Amino acid sequence: MSSVAVLTQESFNEHRSGLLPEQGVAAGAGPVTGPVAVEEEDALPTYKDAFPPLPEKAASPEGTQETANAWTSKIRPLKSSVITQVFHVPLEERKYKDLNQFGEGDQAKVCVDIMHKTGAHLELSLAKDQGLSIMVSGKLDAVMKARKEIVSRLQTQASATVAIPKEHHRFVIGKNGEKLQELELKTATKIQIPRPDDPSNQIKISGTKEGLEKAKHEILLISAEQDKRAVERVNIDKVYHPFITGAYNKQVGEMMQETGARVNVPPPSVNKTEIVITGEKEQVALAVTMIKKIYEEKKKNSTTIAVEVKKSQHKYVIGPKGNTLQEILEKTGVSVEIPPSDSSSETVILRGEPDRLGQALTEVYAKANSYTVSSVTAPSWLHRFIIGKKGQNLAKITQQMPKVHIEFTEGEDKITLEGPTKDVQMVQGQIEVIVADLVSRMDYTEISVDTKFHRHLIGKGGVNINRIKELHKVTVRIPPDNEKSNLIRIEGDPQGVQEAKKELLELASRMENERTKDLIIEQRFHRAIIGQKGEKIKEVRDKFPEVIINFPDPAQKSDIVQLRGPRNEVEKCAKFMQKIVAEMMENSFSLSVPIFKQFHRNIIGKGGSNIKKIREETNTRIDLPAENSNSEMIVITGKKENCEVARNRILAIQKELANITEVEVSIPSKLHNSLIGSKGRFVRSIMEECGGVHIHFPTEGSGIDKVTIRGPVEEVEKAKQQLLALAEEKQTKSHTAELRAKPEYHKFLIGKGGANIRKVRDSTGARIIFPTADDKDQELITVVGTEEAVRDAQKELEELIKSLDNVVEDTLTVDPKHHRYFVARRGQVLRDLADEYGGVMVSFPRTGTQSDKVTLKGAKDCVDQAKKRMLEIVEDLDAQVTIECVIVQKFHRSIMGPKGSRIQQITRDHNVQIKFPEREDPQAPPAEEPIQENGETNGEVKEPVDPNLPKKCDIIVLSGRKERCEAAVEALKALVPVSIEVEVPFELHRYIIGQKGSGIRKMMDEFEVNIQVPAPEQQSDKISITGLANHLDRAKEGLLERVKELQSEQEDRALRSFKLTITVDPKYHPKIIGRKGAIITTIRTEHDVNIQFPEKNDENQDQITITGYEHKAIAARDAIQALVDELEEMISEDITLDSRVHARIIGARGKGIRKIMDEFKVDLRFPQSGAADPNVVTVTGRPELVDEAIDHLLNLEEEYMSDAVENEAKMAYMRPPGVGGAGAMDEHRGPSKGFVVREAPWTTGSEKAPDMSSSEDFPSFGAPVAAKSSPWGPKRF
Repeated sequence: MSSVAVLTQESFNEHRSGLLPEQGVAAGAGPVTGPVAVEEEDALPTYKDAFPPLPEKAASPEGTQETANAWTSKIRPLKSSVITQVFHVPLEERKYKDLNQFGEGDQAKVCVDIMHKTGAHLELSLAKDQGLSIMVSGKLDAVMKARKEIVSRLQTQASATVAIPKEHHRFVIGKNGEKLQELELKTATKIQIPRPDDPSNQIKISGTKEGLEKAKHEILLISAEQDKRAVERVNIDKVYHPFITGAYNKQVGEMMQETGARVNVPPPSVNKTEIVITGEKEQVALAVTMIKKIYEEKKKNSTTIAVEVKKSQHKYVIGPKGNTLQEILEKTGVSVEIPPSDSSSETVILRGEPDRLGQALTEVYAKANSYTVSSVTAPSWLHRFIIGKKGQNLAKITQQMPKVHIEFTEGEDKITLEGPTKDVQMVQGQIEVIVADLVSRMDYTEISVDTKFHRHLIGKGGVNINRIKELHKVTVRIPPDNEKSNLIRIEGDPQGVQEAKKELLELASRMENERTKDLIIEQRFHRAIIGQKGEKIKEVRDKFPEVIINFPDPAQKSDIVQLRGPRNEVEKCAKFMQKIVAEMMENSFSLSVPIFKQFHRNIIGKGGSNIKKIREETNTRIDLPAENSNSEMIVITGKKENCEVARNRILAIQKELANITEVEVSIPSKLHNSLIGSKGRFVRSIMEECGGVHIHFPTEGSGIDKVTIRGPVEEVEKAKQQLLALAEEKQTKSHTAELRAKPEYHKFLIGKGGANIRKVRDSTGARIIFPTADDKDQELITVVGTEEAVRDAQKELEELIKSLDNVVEDTLTVDPKHHRYFVARRGQVLRDLADEYGGVMVSFPRTGTQSDKVTLKGAKDCVDQAKKRMLEIVEDLDAQVTIECVIVQKFHRSIMGPKGSRIQQITRDHNVQIKFPEREDPQAPPAEEPIQENGETNGEVKEPVDPNLPKKCDIIVLSGRKERCEAAVEALKALVPVSIEVEVPFELHRYIIGQKGSGIRKMMDEFEVNIQVPAPEQQSDKISITGLANHLDRAKEGLLERVKELQSEQEDRALRSFKLTITVDPKYHPKIIGRKGAIITTIRTEHDVNIQFPEKNDENQDQITITGYEHKAIAARDAIQALVDELEEMISEDITLDSRVHARIIGARGKGIRKIMDEFKVDLRFPQSGAADPNVVTVTGRPELVDEAIDHLLNLEEEYMSDAVENEAKMAYMRPPGVGGAGAMDEHRGPSKGFVVREAPWTTGSEKAPDMSSSEDFPSFGAPVAAKSSPWGPKRF
């Protein structure tokens, strides 16, 4: 059996003396023998005393009782912090009685809310009687809060009142309401106590029935307890209070302990004579008797004497916290009465028994004269030097003389000392010495500097002022902003003070020359100047550190940027920033280029290759309108000349793709605004009428007369004529009229391709402008021209509009087989007809009626035109044919183009329908043939399939008029890619492909073709190019051009691969390489060569290989040879430097050694750890430089050695305890026995006592321990 022993603090303190020599035994004596040894052995504690056994439980008839011993008295049982309680709510008291919603109704929601509020865990269950059981787990506080919430929210509430005396209410509330809160938690009720001003004594309780009873009982108990208590007030003269309390309140404490009553004596500072005694009636009566007895006795026996004591000495008589008065009272039994501090009286009254007054008087005078006050004259500016950093200097004095109080008064040239006379004299002497020393070697001065410059003198983060302080070893006091003082005080070494003063005055005068300049910079550039996370403005501030740059708040919408600093620096900074702004303005030039929408994708190029190339080469930003936008403007931003280049390149692409021309027309600038019209209406109408030409007017106010027209040749000519005619009209006489028509009539009035409106314009000479989709008034039509032309055009248009308002109905016969064409795609064809012909309504018969009559309803002219168009459509449908076009399936995707754009273009251009076949899956297995019997399949002979017939997946079907379908077939075949082969040497293939295929990908994107390079194993020189015929030539030229480039690069590589070697002794290699490769990198960069040093395991360790152009390799070799020649002139010399100074010479991170090597142009090698001679240092360099470096090193050794010897001498005094004297004492004391006990289990039985010197029984941390052998084998942990 093993037992656990615990050594308590008490037993340890008690038995520790057993380890120390007894007082009677002299130190250094031999072993103790005889009776002394026996006594010492008897003094040893027994094992049971030192290690009391654990308590054992014994069964008894009364129940289980624990044996009282050291364990039960000392150790308190540990309790779990989490408790569980179960609360039961009967059915009749349940607030929520809906039995069907258990677990999901309001009751569950309330429980979840309680859990969130209190942090307790709730579990609900229903008993057989439909009562609710709630198990609550959590910390005690959380469980009690949860219980209160459960009772108030899940249980029906009752209420009751209890009446107790009004004066007992405060005991129910308790201190700060704690008792009331505890009661409410304990009983799970709500208790309402009437306010103090309410005369009612009724306390209202609400909660469950059980809780009400408990709360009632608790309140009545508190009241009953207060009924037993009594309060007695006794008036005793204030002067006798000290005799009742006794010294340090000992007497009143004993009285309270003896009687059990509470005695409250007012403190000396409170001028009250009433002593209050509270407790049970008998206890109070006993205490009152004792107090009165003391009072009567002291009143009868005591007398008083009055003595005069200086007012300044009163505090020494009182002592800290009145301790001295209590001390006198304890020693002599005499009370000392001191006049209040606000009184001018110096009379001290002693009250007590006559025979004790003399002793008390002696004590009072002794205390009064034990302290003295003295002062030392010291200039106030020296005070902080006397105090020292963080009070270090003063702490040294106060630690030696803790009773002396040293007081420094700001602004006064003296230091006040207060304390015991002897101590004060000693401290005064010490401070006078310090003051004399400081006055002799310290000085101060004050300079006046305007407060507005103070923060500039301090600098950002105190950088300026800290530099001055460190440089001149002075302290500088700059007054804080709230003082509004100009005086700056400098203190320290006289020379340092003068130098600091000079520098500060120079700084201040420089700041007086400071100027502030406002730069006007448009706010849109502010963010760009500041840069992301302030990076760019930081560069400007670093360049001009003395200039403060302030940008306005973005919300202010201000353009003023303020610069402040020295005049010259501000001017330089202003010029620099203006240059930045000029560059930004230059780079923010913007122009718009109108490009026909259909050419935007060509400008972008495949994968954005074209637009990317233009952006990179012109260094501009090019923004294209969104695909779904009607805008044709491409916006170019950057430098003006770059924008012009980019615009010309974009226009060149458009010109190449279409027959686009550009002409300039001279029209007086004063007419430009009238030609453009309101919001560009006039010019827009001409652009739309002339096939979407682009008309560009110069900037308003430029005075330029030239107007640019760009577009297809014939349309440009037409627009030019119209513009000139309109300008002529404007110059002669221009007239404008307005009329209104429903928006749905506009297309009909314009006519197909503008035919109707052109007819009106030709007959009258007037211009008619219709509203655009952006105009608010969609009914307004504007007529512009001469008065007569406008009048005629207006008349014609009004007649047309009037006829459109005349609604008629007509019928048309359409074969039912064509009906589907008109109503397909949700009636798209009918919607187009309605848009084009003034909103005419077309009604087809219902499906299944087999009627061929179609009804048209609308304006007469519109109906006629729509009818005519429908007949044309029907004629086209009747003449429609279906043609098959065979194109191999692998080309279908190429023909369709991106998102089907090419096929959509053909469909629009030729007015045909094109249907592509379903793709054939090459992975799909062929369909199984039916089993043949006697050469027949199901009785039918199967005809063989003609292998020459085209596959279904290759047939494209076209529908439309025959001639249109044939034209469309030609267009489709033109889109079929063709292949050509180009001869390219095999060794260049990998360079054409490029890294990860980037080179070939770039070419394919640029020329819109597919380039196929043969596999390496084929060793073929043929590269295949596949694409549209018109792209192949450009691709071939591009590929051959790339081949030429690669061949020239190959030739260059051959020239660059010239190689030569130079033999250099390996010991010079590190010198040629230089620190971190600096020297060799310079040679490589300067001569554009590659220099290779031998690897560690190479045979030729002296061979350096140089690769590059022949002449550059030779130049690099000569440069290395020159270095070697220089190194060979150098000598190496060993000197002996004491190893103790090596670290100091090397310096932190080699800073010191690097400085010496740089200064003397030598190389130093210090011995490595474990070297045979740790003092040998090798110096390498030119002979004269080596001698200088050695002299310098020996001087350093001499200087550092004196410091090293001094440090060793200091360390001798800082030996750790246990060395020297302590060890000697231990030798005299003899070896320690450790902790010894009597009657231990191992001494009584056969067990052996543990060996305290054994490393196995008592192993030390980290020491290896040999495993003990055991019959059971080695231990496994």
